[in-house]
Amino acid sequence: MMQRLRWACLALLASVTVLGQTDPKNALLERAGWDALAAGRPRAAADAFQEALARDPSNARLLLGAGTAAYLDRRDADARLALERALQLDRTLTRARVLLGRVLYRIGDLTGAIRTYDALVASAPNGKTDDEIVATLDRWRREAELKNRMQLAVGSHFTVSFEGPAEERLAVEALESAERAYWRIGGSLSTYPVDPIALVLYSNEQFRDITRSPAWAAGAYDGTIRIPMRGALDDARELDRVVAHEFAHALVHTLAPRSVPTWLNEGLATALERDNLSWAELQLRQAGQPLSQGVLQGSFSRLTGREAQLAYATSALIVQRLIDEAGGFAVANLLRDIGEGKDFPTAFGHRMPRSFDDFVTSLGVP
Repeated sequence: MMQRLRWACLALLASVTVLGQTDPKNALLERAGWDALAAGRPRAAADAFQEALARDPSNARLLLGAGTAAYLDRRDADARLALERALQLDRTLTRARVLLGRVLYRIGDLTGAIRTYDALVASAPNGKTDDEIVATLDRWRREAELKNRMQLAVGSHFTVSFEGPAEERLAVEALESAERAYWRIGGSLSTYPVDPIALVLYSNEQFRDITRSPAWAAGAYDGTIRIPMRGALDDARELDRVVAHEFAHALVHTLAPRSVPTWLNEGLATALERDNLSWAELQLRQAGQPLSQGVLQGSFSRLTGREAQLAYATSALIVQRLIDEAGGFAVANLLRDIGEGKDFPTAFGHRMPRSFDDFVTSLGVP
């Protein structure tokens, strides 16, 4: 999706010089905004579009740009407002409707996302709709049908959705496991989520269909904790590990919903999912060396099972070093700074006992 969005930004960038603006200053700002988006710099793009919108607040293309920047920066409330306003001004902006559907899905409004994509399909010229849009709409409809027939178990800090009586025992166990993770991991970072967190149990097939996760994934978090009921979850220790890992992602999201480096996000979840990291140390010894910084900064979902295992192990050991040096509360404050928009090196230097460059050098990571 992100690669397709980048190409769409490039196409819109190219069209700016064709369509032009009545205000030369705004034409330059719009072009700068799309250029920044194509280069993967959503915050710079947001600044450019907001400056342009201050001069021309009813420009649908500028609102689309602002909404796209907010979407990429995971500022979903801002993205929704900008995209809905863009569509009020110009209902032919297909890209705005595509992104609005994804924003609604990401904030948990599945019904709204389906309604938005239904309208997208209905308005397609000559009935020709992008295959990815059709596939996404079909997948969301299947998820909605499943959600409608699920039952719900409610705890103090979590809700667990499950399909039927056969899964009720596992739902209760998952709820108990999540509560244990809440207190243990919250205590490690001295912070606790306030709002209830949704957890959904799926069959293996349902999990792959809905999350599109790689085959090696044992769980997923996208605002909802999603766990496949594979045979391994009959083991209480494995259930605890998977639930704790995904809860840690949920906790990170409450502190910093965007811009958290992959190695920090996954490293925290992996370091806090169980009591010790002897398995991770063994992984690195067997591999001979850790993965490069470039690999650790990208999405782990694109890695093979063996590569992913090493990426999780390396990240967990790096984060454990951070916790050992500065403490869990300092790491939580680092996340808060990132969530407030501080760039990572600055936030790191503020919260950690040394600079990020010095820390990386001490790790010996290539």
